Amino acid sequence: MASWQEFERQAPELAAVARRLMDGYRHKVLATLRKDGSPRVSGIETSFRDGELWTGSMAGAVKAADLRRDPRMALQVTSRAPEGADPSGWEGDLKLAGRAVEITDADVLASFEMPGTDSHLFRVELTEVVWTRVEGNEIVMDAWREGVGARQFRRE
Repeated sequence: MASWQEFERQAPELAAVARRLMDGYRHKVLATLRKDGSPRVSGIETSFRDGELWTGSMAGAVKAADLRRDPRMALQVTSRAPEGADPSGWEGDLKLAGRAVEITDADVLASFEMPGTDSHLFRVELTEVVWTRVEGNEIVMDAWREGVGARQFRRE
């Protein structure tokens, strides 16, 4: 698993776009696994600090229970639809996959000023990042995968 900082070192151009999209859209969609293995999606916010990607949740949130039981997760940032008929104006969607590691250190939690004493804080470790968009008549995907690096795929 890679930290956000490690991802930035390995794929700086993709990381810059990913950071711009993540910073540009406050609300994201988090996918977790329920106890029975079926998927759950939840709204979530993220932040960057010290070369890491962080997320949290309130006490008693089912998404936190999911992540504590099985840390595998995916996150999606969806952008606004393009103006007009040309899909090339679309910023694209960003998808991240990896795992969320719960941080319980009291000093770290205090530094994030988490609301309430039972809030949850997670550091996201990445295995995959994909930015999908339209250029002309092609769908373009820039993808980074841990152990593989960055690649681009195009489809008409």
